Amino acid sequence: MKLIDALLSALNLDIGVEDVRQGPFQTAVLTWNCGLAATPHEQEYHQDDAPVSDAGRLIGKDASELAQMARSSNLFEAAIGMATINSLLNIDGQHCAAINGGDLLAEKGKDKKVALVGHFPFVPKLRQAAKYLWVIERQSREGDVGESEAETLIPQAEVVGITGSAFINHTIEHLLTLCNPKAYIVVLGATAPLSPVLFDYGVDAISGTKVTDPEIVLRYVSQGATFRQIKGIQLLTMNREGAQS
Repeated sequence: MKLIDALLSALNLDIGVEDVRQGPFQTAVLTWNCGLAATPHEQEYHQDDAPVSDAGRLIGKDASELAQMARSSNLFEAAIGMATINSLLNIDGQHCAAINGGDLLAEKGKDKKVALVGHFPFVPKLRQAAKYLWVIERQSREGDVGESEAETLIPQAEVVGITGSAFINHTIEHLLTLCNPKAYIVVLGATAPLSPVLFDYGVDAISGTKVTDPEIVLRYVSQGATFRQIKGIQLLTMNREGAQS
């Protein structure tokens, strides 16, 4: 988990956790700011186990303890860890643009071969723009392909979009190694950390989320809001060129 380790090493973890909310669709953690991550869509019952081992006792812990949960094999704990990491990022707005990840992929992928890991609402628009679009999804819908196709399709793509949820299930580094060295790579979604650390791993752009009103976001998350319902956030894209200029 070198990428997660690199993210952690770039953060100031000496701060307390003020709040934690894990709704059915989004997870939020409040430290000095609020961070989001997608809640895993696991369908199993949990009467006899504990998806989050210290649930009910997370507030007041050090951020370092929760951030380390990003390494957990338990997806619910890993989501809390990634939300904590996102809450600790010092997002430099001067190096970001208010561009939606779907629009960026449509622009970069026009008349090209595009691989998208994760099914997003903008898929129909992207399918119109791209020459070929392969949507790789574990819980595939009509028109998607299964995750077993990733090994074959991603290396062929000229543009690759990878869901930030790949940090939660710990597939992000493997997916990045599958990408053609000449491909334009975007990591996107609520979980995607707006950190220049990702550029050291071949990523060209990160389309993530900055929370502008933590109180509103926490309320929406705890009331079962999907990402598209949440208010108090700003969608931002950080590009390699801008961050390194």
